[in-house]
Amino acid sequence: MPVSKATKKFEKNKLHDVIKKRKDVAKIKQRKQMDVKKKERKARDNAKAEDLDGEASTKPKANGTKDDGFADMSMDQFFQGGFQIPEMKKKKSTKPKTGKRKRTPVDDEGAEEDMGDAPADVDLSASESDSGDDEDAHKEQLAGLAQKDPDFYKYLKENDAELLDFAEDADLAEIDALSASEDEATPRKKQKADENFDDESEAGAGNELSKKVVQKWKASMESKSSLRAMKEIVLAFRAAAHLNDEESKKYRYSISDPDVYHEVLVTTLQLVPKVLQHHLPVKESAGGKIRVPTDSKKFRTLTPLLKSHTVSMHHLLENLSDASTLRMTLESLSSILPYILSFKKVVREVIRSVASVWADSANNEMTRLSAFLVLRRLLVIADATIREAVLKQVYQGLVKGARNTTIHNIQGINLMKNTASELWGIDPTVGYTTGFGFIRQLAIHLRTSITNKTKDSYKTVYNWQYIHSLDFWSRVVAAHCESLREAESGKPSPLRPLIYPVVQVTLGVMRLIPTAQYFPLRFQLIRSLLRISSATATYIPLAPALVEVLNSAEMKKPPKPSTLKALEFSTTIRATKAYLRTRVYQDGVGEQVTELLSEFFILWTKNIAFPELALPVIVMLKRWVKAMTKKSSGNRNAKISSLIALLVQKLETNSRWIEEKRSKVDFAPNDRAGVEGFLKEVEWDKTPLGAFVAGQRKSRDQKAKMLEDARKTEDKKRVEAETAEKKKGALEQFEDDDDEDEEEDVEMDGLSEDEVDEEEDEVEDDSEDDDE
Repeated sequence: MPVSKATKKFEKNKLHDVIKKRKDVAKIKQRKQMDVKKKERKARDNAKAEDLDGEASTKPKANGTKDDGFADMSMDQFFQGGFQIPEMKKKKSTKPKTGKRKRTPVDDEGAEEDMGDAPADVDLSASESDSGDDEDAHKEQLAGLAQKDPDFYKYLKENDAELLDFAEDADLAEIDALSASEDEATPRKKQKADENFDDESEAGAGNELSKKVVQKWKASMESKSSLRAMKEIVLAFRAAAHLNDEESKKYRYSISDPDVYHEVLVTTLQLVPKVLQHHLPVKESAGGKIRVPTDSKKFRTLTPLLKSHTVSMHHLLENLSDASTLRMTLESLSSILPYILSFKKVVREVIRSVASVWADSANNEMTRLSAFLVLRRLLVIADATIREAVLKQVYQGLVKGARNTTIHNIQGINLMKNTASELWGIDPTVGYTTGFGFIRQLAIHLRTSITNKTKDSYKTVYNWQYIHSLDFWSRVVAAHCESLREAESGKPSPLRPLIYPVVQVTLGVMRLIPTAQYFPLRFQLIRSLLRISSATATYIPLAPALVEVLNSAEMKKPPKPSTLKALEFSTTIRATKAYLRTRVYQDGVGEQVTELLSEFFILWTKNIAFPELALPVIVMLKRWVKAMTKKSSGNRNAKISSLIALLVQKLETNSRWIEEKRSKVDFAPNDRAGVEGFLKEVEWDKTPLGAFVAGQRKSRDQKAKMLEDARKTEDKKRVEAETAEKKKGALEQFEDDDDEDEEEDVEMDGLSEDEVDEEEDEVEDDSEDDDE
């Protein structure tokens, strides 16, 4: 039978949608049927025993026995289920159970009426024990109780708050069982003492914590490594960590005494790692790999306690300002790191808080180093995902902490860059992946600044954060791609491919805006490239960028007189307009060019090709000196000219020395081993240029030390002056008050005795009126 055109069109355009729609409708119907069955099953499970059994269950049979509900069932019905197994009534024991806490007695009738979902023959304590196996069901029962009978719920809240606090302490309930199993081996007297200890600690639940209780916990943890005491001290530590929060009232303990607060913090931070090490010993290999018994029952039991304690420490790190407490917290956190590695989300939060402590310039150097040690330990013992998270947080903290650079915080920023660069070498594979991504971001910012010719597009590149990032990557590749280290290991570092992109981005940033105002930024970047070239033996052409500075209009035109102080090039990337065309700025730029040119050539002072490398620069420098010393020249800066002329002289001397040495060699230029071994036994400071540069470095170090001492003295005098000014203001205020009192005394002295009595009576009357 031929298929019609309309049928073909329907099959092509609409058949697929119709089939899909029918399937969706069928799924919706199936889901609704399943929901109905679930509701029926739930209602049947929650129904009372008498409702499920019906009348037949209570009606006696002919033989005098009650029908148990199985007699009328077929075999298929029996295996299909849908019935409730009758519960056997438990005989009530006459002997009281030891080790259990006594509950407030509740009459059976009230319990049966209020706990309507529970069977009639189960008392309140039994329902509580059953709820320990099903936390969700327990929460639902409590929520239903609050709605059905709020008076009874209020009674429980006042007399048995621990029942309602089940959600908070349910995860820690198994620790009590562990403690009990440990105490079974102790003698009866000691076990009795532990029971008293537990009673006292739990009697203080929800109350003000005392120092005596904390000391009992401390003694128990020190002597027996008690997990129960550790649980209590961790709960108290949680309350101490959230002491100033709005929700601090919901925690089990409250702390208002500073001594108790200090005792809780010190005890927790010092003893919790020791107790954990006692029960769950960590085995660490020489390579840094650790082994924690995570599959043991104790570890599974302690998991909620570890999470709670780590979150409390994370919160404490974000709110602490005391240096000693911060260091103690970081040391304790470093000890428990092996136990929390499996909690990825918690570890990421810890990494963020520790990295913020490390990057905060307000913290002292010791505190920041303690935070760095925690991050380094995480990198050593963690897996690749955690390592990547650590490196990302460290880089973000570095960029955030380098937003503003002054003479006061430059040392802290350099500390961050030096310590962070060490982390990238612990796992070079992960270090290369993260480093390449961050360097690529810097390259994208540079490309955007070049392509978008807007007024402020350059500001995304010409800022301290960008410059410090480039300098940081230069430190990373210089630290881990060192040529000597690679020669010893026999293989190149995985981070060596990062050298090329770092150098290319840095050179591009250097030439983005080649104006005199950004000469300080150029000098900062040249120092970064010199570090790379020195460590990795990579030739980077830096001499043209420095000669370009000498040939600029800023250095050729006559300077203006100025009384400005010398510009600090180590903490400056942009000179203000007040410095342009001034003698101070010109002298500073000339000194920087001379220093950087000498530092560049000192890298190749023993190289066999040094004469050919230095010849073009020597020619250009000679031309510049000749042009500056002409009488017709408008700028005759004798200071800079003498510095450049001295440098040219040393370069020529070193070239002649190299030519003399290489005239005695017996290998051809294509002999790579001979070229690389040329003058290898000679120290760099024994060369003509090396001796000159060593002397220049020594004089600069002495000058920098003198300036640093002068700055510290000036800061000290300023602080003393401010303190004296405050004292003087307070003294003047005190003297003014004394003068007013003396004036009142003089007025009283001018009166007769009767007038004085009258004045005193009036004052007393006024005071009585005020009291009324």
